[in-house]
Amino acid sequence: KTAMQIVEIMKVMEARHPVVMATRVSAEKSAEIQAALPQATYFEVARICAIQPSVPLAIRPGKLSILTAGTADLPVAEGAAVTAELCGFQVTRLWDVGVAGIHRLLSNRHVIDQSDVLIVAAGMEGALPSVVAGLADCPVVAVPTSVGYGASFNGLAPLLTMLNSCATGIG
Repeated sequence: KTAMQIVEIMKVMEARHPVVMATRVSAEKSAEIQAALPQATYFEVARICAIQPSVPLAIRPGKLSILTAGTADLPVAEGAAVTAELCGFQVTRLWDVGVAGIHRLLSNRHVIDQSDVLIVAAGMEGALPSVVAGLADCPVVAVPTSVGYGASFNGLAPLLTMLNSCATGIG
């Protein structure tokens, strides 16, 4: 969509909904949107342009944590984090806690134990969601990303790893 198409859509939706989001928005497009809708906020890493209510939404119950295997997974994970926060959830972020440095994940075991839902983004081989699900007693949303090199096949390898996981609780 063009920036002006997004502006028109956001105007219509703003009249009906407290939160309006446009995803996969470039910084250039965001500047055009914000020129027309100064109340819009741009979340650069997540590539989300959003209109938020003037009064924050009530905080929803539950503890949501989002983890990434590596820093290359940040745009996808930050998109999930921003979306959840715009919907009223409190989010704990654990970035770069992949299996290549498992000590970083294990030193944050308390976050996993205290979470009601975990969203785990990973590229490369996509092993992190299985490891996390093996440690957690809550649902784990596995999110393959298309980052990586070698035989990751633009995200196909992590997707297949996640689909073939034998750990319980993965969706």
